[in-house]
Amino acid sequence: MQQNERLSAVMSALTTEHFALQAASSSTVSEAAARSSLYVFSLSSALVALGFAAQSPSGFKPFAAAVLPAVFVLGLFTTVRLVDTVLENMQYLARIAEIRGYYRTLTPESREYFAPNTGRWPEAKATPSLQLGQLAAWFGTTASMIAFINSFVAGAGATLLADELLSGRRFGIAVGAGMSTFLLLLILSLLYQRWRFSLLDLARC
Repeated sequence: MQQNERLSAVMSALTTEHFALQAASSSTVSEAAARSSLYVFSLSSALVALGFAAQSPSGFKPFAAAVLPAVFVLGLFTTVRLVDTVLENMQYLARIAEIRGYYRTLTPESREYFAPNTGRWPEAKATPSLQLGQLAAWFGTTASMIAFINSFVAGAGATLLADELLSGRRFGIAVGAGMSTFLLLLILSLLYQRWRFSLLDLARC
């Protein structure tokens, strides 16, 4: 009787933990969507404001110098936090997989109901996002998409700055500076993601 009570208590605790992990996993997805929407909304508002400011040549440059850096910094914060939410979600899913592994040991039928191939990562080894290759997988994350847009914002700001410093005489150089800034920041953001994910892999090992 005491053994049955212990088993019942363990199952109750595992069920509660499983539910809490699922709720936490869902919260990371909701947070990622909210943060992405906030950044896109802020960027859209800034672009509309820049459009109105462009009607005044004397006021456009100071306004752009104030707005674009603020949007860029917001994009940096958003990208960093989006990477965190992905890593947190992966940790929750890994913990859920451990609990499902225990469920499989309860009865012979449980092996079928809680089979690894019916679960999510990391139980199901096939990752759909990797079917198009590693490069497509990295560019397919929410953090990568925000980083892409934010890098473009930085590139536009660098183009305006270079054009102002060159007094409009070398527009091609200004565009080149903007493109270089865009590519550099995009590559750095992808490298940052790979570094953070590698730390998670080392922790799991």
